Amino acid sequence: MRAKVEVTAMPMKSKSVKGATGGNSVAGRASKSARRTRPKGASSTGSRATQTIGSKGVSRTAAKSSRTATKSSRTSGKRGAPMDPITAEVIRGALETIAYEMSIHVSRTATTPILNQSNERNATIMDWKGRLAALAVGIPQFMLSSMGPVQFALEFFGEDGLKEGDVIACNDPYHGGGHLPDWSIFSPVFHDGELLLFASIQCHHADVAGMSPGGYPADAMDIWAEGFRCPAVKLVEAGAERKDIVYLFKTNNRVPTYEGDLRAQIGAAQLGARRCKELIARHGASTIKAACDWLLAFSERRMREEISSWPDGTYEADAYFDHDVKGNTDINVHAKVTVRGDEIEIDFHGSDERQWLQAWSTQCNTRSMAFSQLCSMVDSTIPRNQGLFAPITLVYPENSIVNPGFGKPVSMGTHHPGCEVAESVALALSRAIPEKSCPQVYKAAMPTVLFGVNPKNNQVFIDHSVDVQSTASAAAFGTDGWGCANAGFGNLIMAPAEMNEARWPTLHLSNDLTTDTAGAGKWRGQPGSFWVKGATAPLTMYTFIMSMKYTSPGVAGGAPGTPDKLEIRQPDGTTKLITHTALYEPLAAGSRIEYQRGGGGGWGDALERDPDKVRDDVLDEYVSKEAAKRDYGVALRGSVVDYSLRVDAAATDKLRAQMRAQREEPMGASPPE
Repeated sequence: MRAKVEVTAMPMKSKSVKGATGGNSVAGRASKSARRTRPKGASSTGSRATQTIGSKGVSRTAAKSSRTATKSSRTSGKRGAPMDPITAEVIRGALETIAYEMSIHVSRTATTPILNQSNERNATIMDWKGRLAALAVGIPQFMLSSMGPVQFALEFFGEDGLKEGDVIACNDPYHGGGHLPDWSIFSPVFHDGELLLFASIQCHHADVAGMSPGGYPADAMDIWAEGFRCPAVKLVEAGAERKDIVYLFKTNNRVPTYEGDLRAQIGAAQLGARRCKELIARHGASTIKAACDWLLAFSERRMREEISSWPDGTYEADAYFDHDVKGNTDINVHAKVTVRGDEIEIDFHGSDERQWLQAWSTQCNTRSMAFSQLCSMVDSTIPRNQGLFAPITLVYPENSIVNPGFGKPVSMGTHHPGCEVAESVALALSRAIPEKSCPQVYKAAMPTVLFGVNPKNNQVFIDHSVDVQSTASAAAFGTDGWGCANAGFGNLIMAPAEMNEARWPTLHLSNDLTTDTAGAGKWRGQPGSFWVKGATAPLTMYTFIMSMKYTSPGVAGGAPGTPDKLEIRQPDGTTKLITHTALYEPLAAGSRIEYQRGGGGGWGDALERDPDKVRDDVLDEYVSKEAAKRDYGVALRGSVVDYSLRVDAAATDKLRAQMRAQREEPMGASPPE
């Protein structure tokens, strides 16, 4: 079923950029916008409705950053010499390399698979005001959710409360995080007593206490039932480890190897801080600060140039998902995207406000998902820092699923409605810039979490099923959907099945791509797969299934992907269909989880697909001969078995002409879904 898309073109006057300093500067105008739209009395931890990233929208500590960014970037050092762009780029490369090294450190030292093999992490360097200066992207949705905890710590401790050698931890979704399993651990970097940078590493952990193992208690009644909350706590203070706090963290986690993961993340933050200090010693504090200002102003200018090339107008779309864990159905996120000159406003008014739902995305998570989608739609050479987001204003309706009231459970928010946030933005902008639109979504509901006692070592195990699988990877302009993971997971690494089989009492039995599951289009979506995992010992499954009604959407006339289906097959052969939720489903040894995953949506008119590519898809068993004719209007002759399959060009031309003529006939009075 397609997501509803509505567009209203509204001619708007392009806003020109005047001057380079003061109220007419790029940064100055963004700051004035923030002052104009931010509700009176709003704080960084509250549920304000409007946010302008890069100016006054994230924290009071960072409030003046954009007003001074352009002016500061024009000078370097005490002498006020112009900032050398080459030096700034060298420093950017160094900061991004430091972030990458922090990420690799976790992979090589962490003790739990979801940290040491999945790449579900993000390392960032923030400047002295908590502004995002550089990053090494793990998964896109982490791109900004690591920024909020640093800015909260700046407010909470105050600059005088931060010391050389501190390492701080935060995972609270209502203090800047995404959901409780995502821990941000960061260290301030000082030079001659002056705070200059923060080195931060965010990782998804295997457990976070709470009412169920695995960090996804989708049926939790509130945030307190979901697990251990930590707004901002010093694990290391002035270089001395706080033994009591480390032990507190350890006792609030089920995973036997958790302490190793925690220490790996602490070590990564400390490594990043050391590397930053080396960089400062090499270039000087004033040059580092000027380079940060220059890079933010550079990204802002590049982003404004990008937006200026998009057609002005207001574009709206609704993205739906099937249900929440309680079975409440047809939950939607509404995005109204206004392009005006070199600025964008994304207004989520119209999103679901039913207060009894069990599906919430914190303001920070909503921001991260919206911006990760936008980042996929702009030039990849624009440095990913806070300046990139300065031309963008987000409007969050309070007490809606994209900005819940304090205390709502949000463990599922990074999945749903998080992916619908990205989907709604992509679908709205697909009417303005379709060639740039590929929804960064994953309609696979949530991880299929398996847990129990491992007979190999008699210890508790938690398997998040982060192993080889194919989900709904959508097509994009110029390319078919591809790979074994969807675009929303970004750089997530799926572990080889053999690694997890050696570690846990499970067997990975199938991951076959499934014929005729991909959305048709000029560029075809990624086929879904038949994912089967078997239990070799008694265990418990916790998950809920999505994409049975609202599947991966197509863009620019492309067809949506096919639905998902999840069944449990018992050792005696009997099956149980999971209609929406599997809460603590017991699995005997010999049981199998059979998950038919739908494919990704297509891009563009399927009748415009190269017939030879359709033939190749049939030979590869992505598309059947019947679907080639039905969906693509391609007539084939010959056999798949002996590779004699050929396109009948004359019959194809005739068939496609007939199909186009049928489209032009009146379709009746029924409204489209």
